[in-house]
Amino acid sequence: MNLFENYEKNKMNNNAPLADRIRPERLEDFLGQDNIIGPGKPLRQAIEEDELQSILLWGPPGSGKTTLARIIAKITKTHFVPFSAAISGVPALRKIIKEAQDRRRYHHQRTILFVDEIHRFNKAQQDAFLPYVEDGTIILIGATTENPSFEVIPPLLSRSTVYILEPLSPEDLNNILEKALLDKEKGLGKYKLKLEPKVLDFIVELAYGDARIALNILEFAVITTKPDTQGIRNISLKIIEEVVQKRCLRYDKTGEEHYNIISALHKSMRDSDPDAAIYWVARMLEAGENPLYVARRLVRFASEDIGNADPQALQVAVAAMQAVHFLGMPEGNLALAQTATYLACAPKSNALYKGYQLTQEDIKRWGPLPVPLVIRNAPTTLMKNLDYGKGYKYAHNFEGGYIVQEHLPKELKGRKYYFPTDRGFEKEIKQRLEKLKAKYKDSI
Repeated sequence: MNLFENYEKNKMNNNAPLADRIRPERLEDFLGQDNIIGPGKPLRQAIEEDELQSILLWGPPGSGKTTLARIIAKITKTHFVPFSAAISGVPALRKIIKEAQDRRRYHHQRTILFVDEIHRFNKAQQDAFLPYVEDGTIILIGATTENPSFEVIPPLLSRSTVYILEPLSPEDLNNILEKALLDKEKGLGKYKLKLEPKVLDFIVELAYGDARIALNILEFAVITTKPDTQGIRNISLKIIEEVVQKRCLRYDKTGEEHYNIISALHKSMRDSDPDAAIYWVARMLEAGENPLYVARRLVRFASEDIGNADPQALQVAVAAMQAVHFLGMPEGNLALAQTATYLACAPKSNALYKGYQLTQEDIKRWGPLPVPLVIRNAPTTLMKNLDYGKGYKYAHNFEGGYIVQEHLPKELKGRKYYFPTDRGFEKEIKQRLEKLKAKYKDSI
């Protein structure tokens, strides 16, 4: 018995989760994703005409990827084989491929291989699919919550069409919950229920577009609420709050959403938007991100995007990191929020970042150039005899504590890396350097 047959058997089992029991079996009952599966859309036509080619379904949990694959299994003439990347490996795949080849050769029937969580296969394992997708032995339907651009090998990606599933809308989630309440055979229709106004809206708000979360909350609230003397289960907002305890924010600390949110934080601070900056910091911390990771990003930002335009920015960021070490969480969250808003409001300069890039280019081009003799230390007689430090001028012995002498290797003589801006404290730095240059121009 394969996974799909197990699913069909479990669907009639009342012990199966509500989300599994009430999965739609027809495209007409599939709610949401009209942008890819609505009437007249190419994917829908391909399914209905049994002309499906390999596809990748990319979307967040609970958006309908598995449900859509199972509907395809119902209405196409192909043989459907579910395959979980989480629990199956290449040996099981070889057996499936051999059966698909025999089915194609002797029965002229195509095979759809549905690979759930395809991103869990590493690049080498994904190579195993490639020749059989290419020669038509299997039609691949891959489901993933991660960006296929990063998680699927390019040859496989180029032979598949990627369809993006969005989080379900509040209207779609409401409709799904209402259907579950009315369904007496597979849903919750057998119970006498009375829902307090706004209960469904509250569940939808908690679900973040995930149908599975919404149905799990509703089912658990119903089965754990004792009926009153009339046999009615009264579902209130308070009961839902007790069921959920704490909202679970969708956030994968190693996945694309992690990088999306840290990017949003960086760009919000760079664009001097403290409101957005504090929001994205809170989003990460409330979802369980390591606060020291947030602190590291703030320290980096202080140098990369502010630098000497406000030298205190780095001190503030480092102080926040120390505060998190000292206080722990949740007390340390305000130190990080304070720092994010400070960095967002500070004058911006990427002069240090650009200057360091220029030095990297010259180091790559010229290699390890020797230090000029004039600024080398000469702790031994031999070094003095080799002219280490010969002619060095001690700046403190000169007016203003400033002296002009060459500090770069001769191949880089006169090279400039640091170009201060006219923003914040860098404006003063720029003016100071220009005055020194003008005063000592005859010495250069």
